Amino acid sequence: MSHSELAIHFFLQLAIILGVCRIVGLIAKYFGQPQVVGEMIAGVLMGPSLFGLILPDLQKFIFPSGPAMSILYACSQVGLVLYMFLIGVEFDLGLIRQRMGSALSVSLAGIITPLILGSLLSLLLLQQPEFFNPTIKPWQAMLFVGAAISITAFPMLARIIFERGLTGTSLGTLVLAAGSTDDAISWCLFAIVLAVFKNDPSIALLAVGGGLIYVAAIFFMVKPALRRLGTHVEKSNELSSGVFSFILLLVMICAWITDIIGIYAIFGGFILGTAMPRGVFADRLRHMLEPVVTNFMLPLFFIFSGLNTSITMVDSWWLWGLTLLVLATAIAGKGIACWAVARLVGEPQREALAIGTLMNARGLMELILLNIGLEHGIIKPTFFTVMVLMAILTTLMATPIFQFVYGRHQAKKPTSESMNALGRIAPSTGTKV
Repeated sequence: MSHSELAIHFFLQLAIILGVCRIVGLIAKYFGQPQVVGEMIAGVLMGPSLFGLILPDLQKFIFPSGPAMSILYACSQVGLVLYMFLIGVEFDLGLIRQRMGSALSVSLAGIITPLILGSLLSLLLLQQPEFFNPTIKPWQAMLFVGAAISITAFPMLARIIFERGLTGTSLGTLVLAAGSTDDAISWCLFAIVLAVFKNDPSIALLAVGGGLIYVAAIFFMVKPALRRLGTHVEKSNELSSGVFSFILLLVMICAWITDIIGIYAIFGGFILGTAMPRGVFADRLRHMLEPVVTNFMLPLFFIFSGLNTSITMVDSWWLWGLTLLVLATAIAGKGIACWAVARLVGEPQREALAIGTLMNARGLMELILLNIGLEHGIIKPTFFTVMVLMAILTTLMATPIFQFVYGRHQAKKPTSESMNALGRIAPSTGTKV
C-alpha cells in the first residue's frame, strides 16, 4: 500500500474499532461490567476467534498483516503511555503510605504464591511445544508464569474504588497500595526473564539501574521544577495550550527513555504522572487529555491484542482442561492467597474477601505483559491465547463478586464530598481497566 492508501485504510480500521468497542462496551455495562471489560471482549471478537472465523476474507481485508498493523500497533502504544500517565496523575502516594505494612503483606502473598504455583504449573506447560519458545529454560518459564499470574489490574482497582466511594478508607488504601507494589515486583521479574532470555545480562542491569536513576531524576529534579508550573496554573486557574504541549513533550521523552533502558514506555508515563502537580493543574490536565485517551486511543490496544488471540488454537479437551488449570492456579495464587493473608493481618472477613477479589483481576496490565512476551518470542500464540482467556475471566469475575461480598453491604452511597476526593485517585470516565 502507498502512504495515502495506508491512511485511508487506517481511518476505516478506526471507525470499525470504535464502533464495535462502543457497542460491546454498552452490552457489558448492561450486565454490570465496566465499559473496558466490553472492550477487552471486543478485541477477541474482532480477531480470528470470531470475526476471522466467520468472515476470514473480510477480517483479513480490514486487518491485513504488514504496514497497516504496524500503524495500529504504534498508535495503541501511544494510547497506553498516555493512559498510564493519567493513572500516575491520579495516584496519591500519601494514601499508599498509610497502610504500607498490611499492603506489603498482601502484596507479597500475591507474588510469592503465584511464583510457587507458577513454577509447578510450568513443569506441565513446558511439555507442550505450542506454549513456549523451545530455547527457554525451565526457570525462565517459571518466572514468566509467576509474573503473569501475579500481575494486578491496578487501574481497574482504582476505578472500582472510585465508583464505590472507598478512596481514603482502610480497604481502598490497602488495595491501592498492595496492587501498585504487586505490579512493580511483577514487572521486575519479567525484566529479568527478558534479559536472560536474550542472553544479555546488561539488559537486566540497565533496566534496574536505569530505572532507579530515572525515578530519582523524576522525583528530585523534574517534580520540583514542575511545581512552578503548578503554581502558575493554580493562580490563573487555566492550563494553557503551551503548557499542555510541554507536558505531552515530557511524556513522550520519558516514554522513549524508559523504552530504551528496558522498563517499557508505559512506566515512563506512569512515573512522570505521579510527579505532576496536584490540584487545579491535575484537574485541567485530566479534563483535556482523558476523554480522547480513554474513548479513542485505548480501544486500539484491546483490538490489537485480540487480533493475536485465537480461541480456535485451544482445540482439544486437553488444552481446554489446561486452560481451566491455569485459571484455577491464577485464582488460587492471587485471590485466595491475598484473602488469606488479609485475614492473618487482622482484616475483617468481608474486607478480606473484597481484597482477594480485587487483587485477582488482571485486565489491561496482564495484556501488556503478554503482548511483550509474544512480541519477544518468549511465548507462542497458543499460550498467549490461554493467558488472555485467563485475564478476561478473572477481570469479569471482579465486579460481580466484589458487589456480592462487599458492595451490597455498604451502608450508603458515596457522598459528593467523597466523590470529589475520589476524583483525585481514579479518572472520572467509565472506561478504565
